[in-house]
Amino acid sequence: MEETYKTVKQSQTTLTELMIPSYSNFGGKVHGGVVLGLMDKVAYACAAKHAGNYCVTVSIDTVNFLAPVEVGELVSLLASVNYVGRSSMVIGIRVQTENIKTQEIKHTNSSYFTMVAMGEDFLPAQVPGLILQDHLQVKRFYEAYHRKELKRYYDQQHHEINNEAELAEAIDLINKERCKIELKNSNA
Repeated sequence: MEETYKTVKQSQTTLTELMIPSYSNFGGKVHGGVVLGLMDKVAYACAAKHAGNYCVTVSIDTVNFLAPVEVGELVSLLASVNYVGRSSMVIGIRVQTENIKTQEIKHTNSSYFTMVAMGEDFLPAQVPGLILQDHLQVKRFYEAYHRKELKRYYDQQHHEINNEAELAEAIDLINKERCKIELKNSNA
């Protein structure tokens, strides 16, 4: 079977939605969960277009809210495939808002969603390779590769800490933080 490739442009997806009052929190700003839901939706659409299959979200790398989203603004989510593995894809998402009256555009979020393509048998399915056509696409692929490696290292370190952490060492470290330990006697 010959391997297929697609350009980044073939699956780029933009989702734009008006932020309505029912999306707001008690502070009058749009709930972060609403924005996250839209991010997941655009990540799915972009990944499914590239893979030609149903896709699932397996992880989300850091979501920092850089600016609040206001009711009445248009939110645009721009998604593109930044990296592909065998069945996984890293979808880069940029979220920006536009004030309809002033035309002011704000960058409010950026994030990376790892999506996995699923076949008819509900097992991971191979995705097309990625054709990189400019320096920005090469840079994004390279950065995604390194984020993947850093995540692997972090997961390994986290596993080692969980296996090797001793209570005395943990208590010593925690006592230096804004925390009070009040252990009850237990045999557990």
